[in-house]
Amino acid sequence: MSASPRDPIIAGLGITELGKVYGPTAADFAAQAVRRAAADAGIPLADIDGLLVSSGTTNGVRLELQRDLELADLRLLSEMQAYGSTAGAMVQVASMAVQAGMADVVACVWADAPLRQGRSAGAAYGAAGRPQAGWQGLLTASGVVGPNHMYALAARRHMQAYGTTSEHLGAIAVAQRQWAAMNPLAQLRDPITLADYLASRWIAEPFRLLDCCLVSNGGIAVIVTAAERAASLAQPAVHVLGWAQSHPGHSQRRDENFGLVTGAAQAGPAALKMAGVELSDIGVAELYDCYTFTVLVTLEDYGFCPKGEGGPFAASGVLGPEGKLKLNTGGGELSGYYLWGMTPLSEAVIQARGQAGERQVANHDLVLVSGNGGILDHHSTLVLGTSR
Repeated sequence: MSASPRDPIIAGLGITELGKVYGPTAADFAAQAVRRAAADAGIPLADIDGLLVSSGTTNGVRLELQRDLELADLRLLSEMQAYGSTAGAMVQVASMAVQAGMADVVACVWADAPLRQGRSAGAAYGAAGRPQAGWQGLLTASGVVGPNHMYALAARRHMQAYGTTSEHLGAIAVAQRQWAAMNPLAQLRDPITLADYLASRWIAEPFRLLDCCLVSNGGIAVIVTAAERAASLAQPAVHVLGWAQSHPGHSQRRDENFGLVTGAAQAGPAALKMAGVELSDIGVAELYDCYTFTVLVTLEDYGFCPKGEGGPFAASGVLGPEGKLKLNTGGGELSGYYLWGMTPLSEAVIQARGQAGERQVANHDLVLVSGNGGILDHHSTLVLGTSR
């Protein structure tokens, strides 16, 4: 693919305080993240002419963010929602808008504030006690009251089909904690062993506590603009080389491939093809990890290992700082912070810029980023690079 002045780049990254940060609303976090992203890029806030917004469980980031930021005459403004795949999808829309000349500087922001003092983190995403109707009501009556249970069903099916074990999942949790230990932004930095993982309490079999992601308050924004502005930026340009989405549309009926194959199987190869690279060219992989199982099945579907061999692959020692595959180098959502798809995207930008400090990967010219939404219902893939 030949280079063009309108090729999209990520020019700025803004990250607020993350974790158990009480007081600010989701909208507060979003506004702060956009301001920080613009300042990081060295682009005046008033230059933003496109704004894509999204939030999590609180739905607290709306189109009114434009007024909060005092942005006038926007050429692109929209709320987007594809759950954990939203961040990748926003960058894709922003990239197409920049390529087409629809907008010149697009801010993509995701923020949420589900944590409350005196309330458990699990309560932020649990559905127990909420009125349910139809099929969801039947699921709730049977004890399936939230994502933990549905992902547990997916993981159990993979275990039964391929012999995947808890120890295989634990290898992912341990490796990502090793990365988190080197990330000053990570919420959980104390090392863990496989024995620690196996001793952690059950959440929904086969998931233990250390199989499940964190819950965090905060916001992250990125600025997407055209490559022709790269010389005037305050930060190294991160090129958006390839992208794709896939939305399988599981009906939860008999004989589906739920738990065995995800949208990554389509979106991954498509994004690599658009970028004109092979999977073997990728130096860093930042994969959505709401659960350890999500990482495992995405590794398979992207082609890092054959289908059904994700467990032995993870347990082989290939992951972690000393492993061959540089995966979720900030600790991911399991140990770093949980800002939906902005978690892998933000770490990807940091790595591509060469600004990850102690955890910086030497081969960071190409970074693969995944987003997963719903119960394996939505997938987005980005391929980022240091050059065109």
